[in-house]
Amino acid sequence: MKTSFKKLVKAYSWLGKFSISLPVGLTTFTGYLLGNRGFDFGAIFPVAGVFLLASAASALNQVQEFKVDLKMPRTRNRPIPSGKISMAGAWIFILTFSVSGLFILYHYSGLMAFLLGVVNFIWYNGIYTPLKRTTAFAVVPGSIVGALPPLIGWVAAGGTISDPVAIALGFFFFIGQIPHFWLLLLRFGHEYEMAGLQSLTTRLNNIQIRRLTFVWIAATAAVAFMLPGFYRFNHNAIIYILWALSVLMVIKFTGLIKPSKEDVEFRTSFILINVYYFFVMVLMCLDVIL
Repeated sequence: MKTSFKKLVKAYSWLGKFSISLPVGLTTFTGYLLGNRGFDFGAIFPVAGVFLLASAASALNQVQEFKVDLKMPRTRNRPIPSGKISMAGAWIFILTFSVSGLFILYHYSGLMAFLLGVVNFIWYNGIYTPLKRTTAFAVVPGSIVGALPPLIGWVAAGGTISDPVAIALGFFFFIGQIPHFWLLLLRFGHEYEMAGLQSLTTRLNNIQIRRLTFVWIAATAAVAFMLPGFYRFNHNAIIYILWALSVLMVIKFTGLIKPSKEDVEFRTSFILINVYYFFVMVLMCLDVIL
């Protein structure tokens, strides 16, 4: 009985993609901390609201694409196509998490945070998800969903959405979403083709996609370099560490543009780029807290 319960919890955590929804919540925390210029327990509410909403959006995405997931080896073991969770169970999860997340954002973080949450939910499930069937470049407009969570944190702390700091922060996370997807294509592009989704692998060869990925990684680092021009850091040492990490990341990924290198170690590359984003958030938070 206990084993069955653990399996069910694991299945629902996979349905809500908690491993992705938690980092999304961390971007919200970063936005709140910068907007508030310090920590207080009010940060709990926008983070919780965004986490619940991101989990609901991920679950709805799997409901929308369960037939596609069945065709791809990478996704056919997800909770719905594998039968671990019924469609009814998935909808209960989606409704519970989305309503709870939106209620928390509206009641504790304000109308603007609530509206941004609604926009993000609609953009991910109503625009980006269908767009993947019609264009290989759906990830570019789809990356807006990565830019809005830190803005939700920012406005929850009392900041305005038009503030240059908020725009720069959102732009960093917007740009950062794109090389994530290009790295996925380098490993799983053929599966997207199998499932009938639009994929750059039908238009570009492996070397061209690697070069494109490198360009977006370099663009992400360039935006990180410009952050101190918008946000007033309290500690110069934090700026230098941020710049050093950005340079090191670009150097590390120069292997993507070496034509002699046939393959890229996907797992290592994916971990590396995620660690970079994590440390950028940690550095910005530390600058406020210290």
